[in-house]
Amino acid sequence: MERQANNLAEGKTKTYNNPLLFILLLLITNAVFCQGVSLDNAKTYILGGLEVTGVKSYNEQTVKTYTGLRIGQELRIPGEETSAVIKKLWGLELFSDIKFYITKIEGDKVFLELNIKERPTLTDVTVYGVKKRKVEGVLNDTDLKKGKKITESLIANTKSYLTNKYRKQGFLNAKVSIATSVDTSATNSESMVINVKKGEKVKIKEITFEGNEKLKDKKLKKALKNTKQKKFYRFWKKSKYIEADYQEDLDKLVDAYAEKGYRDARVLSDTFVKLNDNNIALKIKVEEGDKYYFGDINFVGNSVYTDRQLAQVLGIKKGDTYNGVLLKERIADDSKPDAEDVTNLYQNNGYLFSRINPVEISAINDTIDFEIRIIEGKETFLNHVTVVGNDKTNDHVVFRELRTKPGQKYSKDNIVRTVRELGQLGFFDAEQIAPDIENPNPNDGTVDIKYSLVESGSSQIELQGGYGGGGFIGTLGLSFNNFSIQNLFKGEAYKPVPMGDGQTFALRLQASRTFRVYSLNFAEPWMGGKKPVRFNLSFSRTQQFAANFDSQGRLQRDDDRGFSITGVSAGLAKRVQWPDDFFTISHSLGYQLYEFNDYNIGLFNFGNGTSNSFAYTIGISRSSQGPSRIYPLTGSNFEITAKFTPPYSLLFNNKDFKSLKLRSEEISASATDGTPLTTAEINELQSIEEERFKWLEYYKVKFKGDWYTRLVDKLVLRTNAEFGFLGNYNNDIGNVPFERFFVGGDGLGNFTLDGRDVIQLRGYENSSLTPFSNNPITGNLEQDGGTIYNKYSLELRYPLTLKPAASIYALSFLEAGNAFNNFQDFNPFQLKRSAGVGLRIFMPAFGLLGIDFGYGFDSDARPNSVGPSGWQTHFIIGQQF
Repeated sequence: MERQANNLAEGKTKTYNNPLLFILLLLITNAVFCQGVSLDNAKTYILGGLEVTGVKSYNEQTVKTYTGLRIGQELRIPGEETSAVIKKLWGLELFSDIKFYITKIEGDKVFLELNIKERPTLTDVTVYGVKKRKVEGVLNDTDLKKGKKITESLIANTKSYLTNKYRKQGFLNAKVSIATSVDTSATNSESMVINVKKGEKVKIKEITFEGNEKLKDKKLKKALKNTKQKKFYRFWKKSKYIEADYQEDLDKLVDAYAEKGYRDARVLSDTFVKLNDNNIALKIKVEEGDKYYFGDINFVGNSVYTDRQLAQVLGIKKGDTYNGVLLKERIADDSKPDAEDVTNLYQNNGYLFSRINPVEISAINDTIDFEIRIIEGKETFLNHVTVVGNDKTNDHVVFRELRTKPGQKYSKDNIVRTVRELGQLGFFDAEQIAPDIENPNPNDGTVDIKYSLVESGSSQIELQGGYGGGGFIGTLGLSFNNFSIQNLFKGEAYKPVPMGDGQTFALRLQASRTFRVYSLNFAEPWMGGKKPVRFNLSFSRTQQFAANFDSQGRLQRDDDRGFSITGVSAGLAKRVQWPDDFFTISHSLGYQLYEFNDYNIGLFNFGNGTSNSFAYTIGISRSSQGPSRIYPLTGSNFEITAKFTPPYSLLFNNKDFKSLKLRSEEISASATDGTPLTTAEINELQSIEEERFKWLEYYKVKFKGDWYTRLVDKLVLRTNAEFGFLGNYNNDIGNVPFERFFVGGDGLGNFTLDGRDVIQLRGYENSSLTPFSNNPITGNLEQDGGTIYNKYSLELRYPLTLKPAASIYALSFLEAGNAFNNFQDFNPFQLKRSAGVGLRIFMPAFGLLGIDFGYGFDSDARPNSVGPSGWQTHFIIGQQF
């Protein structure tokens, strides 16, 4: 009010020639400011006119209308009307100054001037001291948008926000300065420059404790999970000071005492000491108190479970050292949705509304007695179960994976398992699957569940290029992982292909100058639609051509010489309930026809004729990894498969394979003596080999296991073990030249489809760990493939982002493995070792992409290989996760 009276008293020079007006202004000023007279002495006028001055970007009439003042209305000066106008205009935060002037008084009429000063408009913001990719985030967080009015509070709030933001990140010396300058390109506009000087992150040079006798400093420092003292060897957990983390760690410090029985331990004080601009010291004073033990633990209110059953789940006995953290976890472990605690025991059996509360009933000397008070509530059943967000995937595909059906008992375990199963489909973003509990009704014992899903791309395009198999290898693959074959002939369903039924349809073409591979695969995960029985059907065709180098060193293909493999297979896999419902048993039948046409390159010991393979494969697998198949956090995945062909030579054939083998070895031995084989000997040897392997007979056993252990947050350790063995029924025939194991490299060499297994072992060149043997036809040392291998690996993974558009994670690995010619040479401890780092990117449209840098510590199996393999670069495309 004082400001208003002063403005009204100022007047304008042109009015001072009126003695009466000048005297009136002096009287008002003297009354209000000098004598403190009440505004009750103000005089009433009729508003004769109102002029608005100072406007630049606003219309004068608009401002007049907004004031609410009308010509002809009564107006007390000074009075509440003008005060209300000023307050109203200030509330808009559009003006930096507002003043009323009396320009003229005629009798009982007063003429006023409203002078306003507009705040400048923000046109541009430049930020220094912040990475370019983070500037947009700064502008969004501070709401610095073009057209915003620049106020003192805007500048102050922006400066305060940014300073606190960087201090919370450990930049305790962060300074932010903000300057504005007139922008002549627009009316009443200014640009803003923000200069951020974060400085170095402040490190914790020293952490000291006072008052601790029961727990040593080392134990207490370990309890501070995210507040670490600076050490030269510390890489993973940095020693930066983050206030929020530090306060959280002080609670963990008290928990560390509670785990050892010191229930009354507390932090008396914590002192922050600044040593210099870059280093601080923390001094923490604790009071430990006495050590306590558990006394009697009685359960009250339980009728569903006996005291003995509950005590077994609780796992705490009388006389145990008091552990408040453990007691809390055994009652309800919030960190694990599937934890084995008392709360989940009830909630997995329908008692959603149960409440379990541990209460101390007495503390005598060093012993604490507890009552576990239980309110079981009413048994709860599912009323409605709904799914939203599956815009492309048909409802029946989602609902058949649900383990929560209307009318069933409520089970938290079933909800957790459902989330995992939906994530494993690969059709939805596993990170965003949200089961919402709705409409809980304790009186009726009912509840609704709604699963919110976010579709992610499930189809993939595979484009791959590399060198191997005689030159450049190109691959084009199309994989539709949510296909719908029943809509194949419905034109309106093509978006761009029929989708929604959860089937898989894949086409793949792989080619180089010397070979071509075509394959087609179709899979229905719920054959018949009632049970999880997976049906798989596949066709493949491989053509491998002989090649020679011309006089200019160019590779020339010979279309008249080569071999082809034509294969077809069909399989069924069923999810079973025993030993648990993570197990799957699979069966498949496959036939392959090998056709050779003057293909005498030594890869096989016969170059003309045919070979047949008819095999049955049985597999047992257990997959509990999850929640996402792209980046599993927990669980395991293992499989054991056994592939058999009939023992033709023992059941149906009376040929003298022993004599054939002896003659083969006799001919081969002459080549190893350095004497080249004659054409007749080569033809005879090939004829013998074709006779021996007219129908392939073998058995092949493989085991692979992956275990995922969540260490901290989303830091995951993947442990892997693999083993494979190829055997025969008849030693007179020996091991087949197909179905072998090739170890080493990136694992992308499965282009020949001759049944071989290419095993990844990074840090070595492709297949370089596979044993060599002398080929009697070519006289050269060549790789026939191993008949036995083993491999072990440890892989530490951490995600950079797990968004639907792209999941990216970094990894480091240790690997070891080897391949052997026969079981007699097998030594599980004779391993080729490697280590390295890598990066994986999963994009729904392209599948898995990655790169690894591995260092091989040992020599490979190639002749004359000496010293370590050294650094190798591997590109990963489309392999398993």
